[in-house]
Amino acid sequence: MNGEWLDPLIATLGLALITVVTRAFFMIPERELPMPDWLRRGLKYAPLAALTAVIAPELFMTQGALMHTLQDARLPALAAACGYYFWRRGILGTIVVGMAVYLPLRIGLGW
Repeated sequence: MNGEWLDPLIATLGLALITVVTRAFFMIPERELPMPDWLRRGLKYAPLAALTAVIAPELFMTQGALMHTLQDARLPALAAACGYYFWRRGILGTIVVGMAVYLPLRIGLGW
C-alpha cells in the first residue's frame, strides 16, 4: 500500500462536503435570508443563463471553433424548435420537433 488511493478519496470527500454545504446553505436558516430586490429578480434568470451557457456553444461551435458552413443539421433543428416554442410554448414539443428535424438530417443526409 503506497497511499495512491488517499488523494482521490480526500478530493471526493471534500467535493461532497462542499456540495452539501452549498446546496443546504439556503435551508439552514430558520428565517428567510434578506436579499436586495434586484438580486431576487436576478436569481430568477440564473437557471436560464446557465442552460444557455451550456447549449449555445454546442449549437454554434464544432471542435472548439465556430461553424464555417451553414450545412449543419443543428441549425435547421434549432430554427424548427424555436418556431415551435414560440407557437405553442411547450418544452416537450420543442425537444421533439428539434430532434425530428435534426435526426433525419444528421443520420439520413449525413450533415
